Amino acid sequence: MSDNVIDLLIADHREVQGLLDEAFATSGSERRDKLDALIGQLVRHSVAEETIVYPAMVAELQDGQKAVDHDTDEHKQLEVIMKKLESSSDDGLLKELKEVLDDHISDEEDEQLPQLREALSADKLEQMGVQVEALKKIAPTRPHPSAPNDALFHLTVGPGVGLVDRLRDKLSGRDSS
Repeated sequence: MSDNVIDLLIADHREVQGLLDEAFATSGSERRDKLDALIGQLVRHSVAEETIVYPAMVAELQDGQKAVDHDTDEHKQLEVIMKKLESSSDDGLLKELKEVLDDHISDEEDEQLPQLREALSADKLEQMGVQVEALKKIAPTRPHPSAPNDALFHLTVGPGVGLVDRLRDKLSGRDSS
């Protein structure tokens, strides 16, 4: 697989959409496992976007700040829903998550990521891909809706939060990989 940040983000989108579809198709402990994996993947993906991708969008895209503000609001909505899903597997919450997630993915894949691909060199996109992959290894695995959604927070406090999340995952037997 390419280390191009755009290809990585799109692959993440497909993965979380697949996990969500699988969660809808299952129940009980199997649904819980799918939801835990989905939440872990989506939280790490969001942290990577907010830290690596969104600053580039602000710098390079016309109306980049407006797009980032919109995307960050959607991340916050997703975090609130995922927080509820940590203790529930209600179909209504799954539908709500799917609606916000589908809109978010559509915005990024139809508009923002193609514009970013045009604005940045292939080398820069590859470099960002490497940064995204590295950050996802230390990022939190659980939603923290009251935490700031910005690069400074993610780079300074995020690794500690991620360590605590992974410890909680291990102790509880939760698979967030």
